[in-house]
Amino acid sequence: MKLTQVTRRHARNTLGAGLALIVLVGCSSMSTAPATSTSVANGTTGEQLTLERLYTDATLHAGGVPPTRWLADGSGYTTLEAATQGEGNDLVRYHPETQAREVLISAAELTPSGHSEPLALADYHWSNDGDKLLIFTNTKRSWRTHTLGDYWVFDLETRKLQQLGQFADASTLQFAKFDPAAQRVAYVVKNNIYVEALATGEVTQLTHDGNDTIVNGTFDWVNEEEFFLRDGFRWSPDGEHIAYWQLDTEGTPIFTMINNTDSLYPTLKTFPYPKVGETNAAMRIGVMDADDGDTTWMQVPGDPRQHYLVRMQWAGNSEELLIQQLTRSQAINKTFIADAGNGEVSELLRETTESWAEYVDEVKFFDNGDFTWLSERSGFRHIYRVDRDSGRLNAITRGNWDVVEVLQINQQQGWVYFVASPETPLERYLFRASLDGSGKLERLTPAAPGTHSYQLSANADYAVHTYSHAMQVPQVDMVSLPEHQQIRMIKDNASAQQAFNDLAKGSFEFFQVPARDGLLLDGFLMKPVDFDPNKEYPIVFYVYGEPWGQTVSNSWGGERFLWHTYLTQQGYIVASIDNRGTRSPRGFEWRRSIYKNLGVVTVRDQYDALQAMTERWDFIDEERVGIWGHSGGGSQTLNALFRYPESYHVGLALAPVPDLTLYDTIYQERYSGLLPESAERYAETSAITHAENLQGDLLLVHGTGDDNVHFQGSERLVNELIKHGKQFEYFAYPNRTHGIREGEGTTLHLRTMMTDFLRENLPTGAR
Repeated sequence: MKLTQVTRRHARNTLGAGLALIVLVGCSSMSTAPATSTSVANGTTGEQLTLERLYTDATLHAGGVPPTRWLADGSGYTTLEAATQGEGNDLVRYHPETQAREVLISAAELTPSGHSEPLALADYHWSNDGDKLLIFTNTKRSWRTHTLGDYWVFDLETRKLQQLGQFADASTLQFAKFDPAAQRVAYVVKNNIYVEALATGEVTQLTHDGNDTIVNGTFDWVNEEEFFLRDGFRWSPDGEHIAYWQLDTEGTPIFTMINNTDSLYPTLKTFPYPKVGETNAAMRIGVMDADDGDTTWMQVPGDPRQHYLVRMQWAGNSEELLIQQLTRSQAINKTFIADAGNGEVSELLRETTESWAEYVDEVKFFDNGDFTWLSERSGFRHIYRVDRDSGRLNAITRGNWDVVEVLQINQQQGWVYFVASPETPLERYLFRASLDGSGKLERLTPAAPGTHSYQLSANADYAVHTYSHAMQVPQVDMVSLPEHQQIRMIKDNASAQQAFNDLAKGSFEFFQVPARDGLLLDGFLMKPVDFDPNKEYPIVFYVYGEPWGQTVSNSWGGERFLWHTYLTQQGYIVASIDNRGTRSPRGFEWRRSIYKNLGVVTVRDQYDALQAMTERWDFIDEERVGIWGHSGGGSQTLNALFRYPESYHVGLALAPVPDLTLYDTIYQERYSGLLPESAERYAETSAITHAENLQGDLLLVHGTGDDNVHFQGSERLVNELIKHGKQFEYFAYPNRTHGIREGEGTTLHLRTMMTDFLRENLPTGAR
């Protein structure tokens, strides 16, 4: 039900191209201050877009950089570049200060014996000593992400390339990792964990019970999707043991999808998928000897099917684990210290709410065993230092603003580095705070409004920095810290920027409007080309509105923003509003205010914003209002049409969840509560309950191969609309998954259909 799988789940040590950006004055708390706006004027005499150009001309789209990694010893960072000779890519190292370039591994050396082409590196990781490279290639999807593939090791001393797991079928290895000494590699094959000695090639199978229902070292669909649990094992710091998750999916209902197109007869895909109220997989965590696989199970209390073991890591040593456990309702996060030798556990701290508690990613340990923690207990998300012995929390950051992400700790220099935006929820900047709890805070990002992300070196002296804003495509450069001095531009995306600059565009602005209770909501507004303030124009809202997305930010919007630009060239106003509950850094109350009220409070805020906007701006035609969204945004689109039929005249709902009981346990129970006690709330907050109120024009689109938001939800809605005699348009994309992007021409076809639907039912032309 999230916008895209990749937005939140990017690996912290991997660079990506698609950033989001924001730029305005915004409130960091639930403020009722006067609304303000920021405007950017654009050219109205530039080039006209066509949909064909938008989806076939690569110059309009910003490119990312290949996987880029810091070397552990700080001697530089590595990236992939076109081979100096022949096909493929060389692996190149750059010195962080001088930017001196050295080819560490040539494409020729990355070509296995007997192969005509070098390996295509989907990802790679260095050993701790930097002498060996672990290569991930030939990848395939397991559930929604590419975690299956082949692994190779390149030894920089011997200059030899070695394939791992040669006993296994192609593209069946997962999550290969060096041991701390880089003498062995552990990996998962078909739900069992193996260890391979690099010197001899000897393979030891450590678990033997993995099968269709017992899952070792990896996860089922729902845990991968909702908790981002994919890699399910960890080497101990001394390399003697491996800690791992085991799941038992027996009893979890099986979901079946049908493929009618890829063979003469239909084929079926089945997998465990627990819908709201159904049986979850049982989870447990064990520690086994890395030589023989004998397992000691951690004695975490609680019914394993009514709790989630959401995070596990070695507690800064080889004797203990730090384990986070959520109750099924997710209202309580308990953190345990577990003895890896005997499995005994003791609770160290807990976070308790009346809605849902957050788990903490990548806890950072200090030399004395203390560790960092993120908590919303003050009303805002802040960094704390947890005393290892007592569990006492000491605040490192404070204030009416949220920490977005913790990046790095430099214990020797006494700093923690993190991303935040205290002045506006629309932007992201790099800060550092003193670890002594004094409250000393420094902003390291210069005064460049927008969204900044960072990949820091081990000592935080350097960073690969990615920057964008609403009118700026992402740029990637190397900077030195703390002065944030640019050393080298890695990728400027100049051609994409120029192509965008050349387009005809109306003005773009961020603004705020009040909801009925006075709470200010952030929004953006894109005016049509050749805009005349004395005329009225149709308006199209883009909505997501659920806890996993923020649509209003000072960041580059990519393909969707370019399509919106195209709509402004056709004469539409395009706008978006972040209702309360969205993933905006505006504090605990903002995010939790939609608990058990998805589809009610969320869309009420959207409606209130529409009323405030039409009152403020006479150029918005109240009789020509459209709204569209994908996934959770598709659900909110349906709710807007059904709950406020007099105000929303056209809706385009892509891959929605019309009936919330059809979605998975982890996501939906977190925000909507448990059954049976919350049954009335599920009925009230599901759009299908209100389908009989449809008055406007609806386009419903879904992929039949959607393993995330199942096609059955749209089919149920179709039946409900038919029952009430409601006419609408409906399109099913065969075998497309949740993103509706697979297959040649799919995205162009989808956006063309959406554009044509708007033209027919929400005609342009100023009045």
